Amino acid sequence: MNLILAHGLGGRSDLPVPLWLALYGGGAAIVMSFAVLAVFWRSPKLHGDAGGWPLPYGVQRFADARATRAFLRALGVGLAMGLVGTAAFGSTDSFNNPAPVWFYVWFWVGLVPFSLLFGPVWRLLNPLRALNGLLARISGARGGDGYLDIPEWVGLWPAAAGLTAFVWLELVFQDPSRPVIVLIFVVLYGAANLIAASLYGERWFAQGDGFEVYSSLLGSMSPIGRRRDGRLVVRNPLDGLAAIGPAPGLVAVVAVLLGSTMFDGLTRTAPWTSLTDSQPAAFNLLVGTLGLAGSIAFVGVTFVTAARFSARFMPADSARRAHLDQSFVHSLMPIVVGYTLAHYFSLLVFEGQNGYILASDPFARGQNLFGTAQWAINYTLVSTSAIALVQVASIVTGHVVGVISAHDRAVGVFPRRAVTRGQYALLVVMVAYSVGGIALLVGT
Repeated sequence: MNLILAHGLGGRSDLPVPLWLALYGGGAAIVMSFAVLAVFWRSPKLHGDAGGWPLPYGVQRFADARATRAFLRALGVGLAMGLVGTAAFGSTDSFNNPAPVWFYVWFWVGLVPFSLLFGPVWRLLNPLRALNGLLARISGARGGDGYLDIPEWVGLWPAAAGLTAFVWLELVFQDPSRPVIVLIFVVLYGAANLIAASLYGERWFAQGDGFEVYSSLLGSMSPIGRRRDGRLVVRNPLDGLAAIGPAPGLVAVVAVLLGSTMFDGLTRTAPWTSLTDSQPAAFNLLVGTLGLAGSIAFVGVTFVTAARFSARFMPADSARRAHLDQSFVHSLMPIVVGYTLAHYFSLLVFEGQNGYILASDPFARGQNLFGTAQWAINYTLVSTSAIALVQVASIVTGHVVGVISAHDRAVGVFPRRAVTRGQYALLVVMVAYSVGGIALLVGT
C-alpha cells in the first residue's frame, strides 16, 4: 500500500452521532468548562517546574548515567543511518521501501506519543547532536569557546522555519513519499542544522532544530519531568505545560503545528478537491503552498489578535501586556496534540504496520529478516466508528485541557476583577478552532 500522508481513515459517515451534534457538543464542552473554571478555579493551582514527586535516586542515576546517554545517542545515530541507507539504496518505489513510513509515520507521528510519555526524547536521541559533537572534536572546538552567541530575537524562529519546510513537503509537495525525496530532505535539513551548530554550538539544536523543539514542547506535557533543581519527578502533566516560558518565535512554532493540521483537513473537503482535481502539478503546488501559508497565518493572526484584545484588561504598566500571546500560547499545545491524534491516529494504526512489514526486506532483495515480509496490513484492527470517535474526542479533550491551562495562567496574570472578561477573546478563538477542526475532519 502506498503511503497516504497525514490522511486518516474514517470520516463523517462513520461518526455514530450527527455532525451537527458533534459540532455543538464540542463547542458546548469548551464553554461549560470555562464556566465551571470561572466559578471554582480562582487562584493559580499549577506549579510549573516547581511541582512533582521525586522518583527514586536509583532511577535518576540510571537516567543521567553517561552510559545511558551514550546508548541513546548511539541508538539515534543507528536509526538515522538505517533511514538514510534505506532511502538511498533501497527500492525507488515507495510501495517497497520502508523509509517513507519510518520517516513520516514512525518518526513524525510517533514523536507525539513517545514525547508525551517519556518527555523530550528527541533531545536524547537526536543524531545531529552526536554528529555535531564528532565534528567539534575533529575541529578542536571545546565547550562554548569560539562559538557565536545566538541573538535573543532569534528565539525559536529557525525551528518554525524548519517545521514549515517539513509540513510543506508532507502536505503540499506532489510526491513526498518517494524515497529519494525523503533522502534529500533529511540530508539538507541535517546539513543546515549542522552548519548552524558549527557557528553557534550545541545550544543551537534547542532553538533551531524544529523536531527537537516540537518534542520538547510535547515533552512538557509528560507525567515524567524535571523540576527546576534538576530532580527527576512524576508530575501533573499540566504543571509541565505551565512551565513553558515565553520566547520569540514560540507562537509561530505552534501556529505551524496547528495550522498544518487544519490545512490537512481542508485539503479533503469537496471544494478543495474540485479546485485541484485534474489540474497541472504546478497549479496544485502553488495553490497548496498558498493554502498552507493561509492556514498557518489564520492560526497565528487570530490567536495574536485575541491576545492583544485580552491585553486591554491588564494594567498599562504590566510587563506582560505587550507579549501576552507568548504567555498564553502554551494553552494551544494540548489542542495541537488533539488535532495531531485526530488526523494521524489511523495513519499510525494502519500505515504504521507497513514499517515493520517492509523492514524484513528493506532493500527489496527478496529477504525476510524478521519474518514479516509476507504479512499484510490488518485494516480490521480498529473500526471506522472507533476512529471517528477518537478523532472528535481528541479535538474536544485537547481544547478543554487548553482552556484549563489558559485559565490557570489568566488568574495569575489578569487583575481579579478582569479574569473572566480577559479570557473571552481567547475562548472565542478556541471554540472556533474546535468547531472548525471537527467540521474539517469529519464533515468532509
